[in-house]
Amino acid sequence: MASGVVPEWVRAYRVAFALLGIAAVVTQLVRQIDRDASIANFFSFFTIQSNILAAAVLLWGATRDQERRDPATVDLLRGAAALYLSITGVVYGLLLSGYQEALQTTIPWVDTALHRVIPIVMVIDWLLVPPRTRLTLRRALIWLAYPALYAVYSWVRGGVVDWYPYPFLDPRNAGGWAAVAAYAAAITAGALLFAWLVVQSGNRLRLTTGRT
Repeated sequence: MASGVVPEWVRAYRVAFALLGIAAVVTQLVRQIDRDASIANFFSFFTIQSNILAAAVLLWGATRDQERRDPATVDLLRGAAALYLSITGVVYGLLLSGYQEALQTTIPWVDTALHRVIPIVMVIDWLLVPPRTRLTLRRALIWLAYPALYAVYSWVRGGVVDWYPYPFLDPRNAGGWAAVAAYAAAITAGALLFAWLVVQSGNRLRLTTGRT
């Protein structure tokens, strides 16, 4: 893969898993519409937003040769997707398993796809096809802007509509704003660690595979 040309087998699995993610999101959305549930709430979940991003990144990487023309941008987007889906998978496993009704992923295969399969796929994709450019943690810190803005959005909107997407963002369920702040600090620390791992793994694999 040193030339930057994406192999056909990589394109194939990217399309397949992108379609799986899209199918999962659409299937659950239809279920929410049938229940006359809030569509705005549905799209306010980090899980839904990050999986939509993952599907877009996978399809983009499968159908375009942009990597050869603008590898730095591709690397940043792929790294961001790997980070956000890592956060999705780990936070779900540690804090949200068993909350399918509250998370609006009540269909078992949808829950598995969005919270387990796609996060694993994005990490494996990053490792199988490492970045072509050298990443730095300082530059990668831009990845944390979205989760930070997402948290602010959730708190502001939650105060207005009296609904929060996750129990650890809701001061009533978490045990007050101090507990919410503690959760936010822990997730931020984890996100920093994951960002560092994404950068380090990408840089090491780039050298060993000749992706320069």
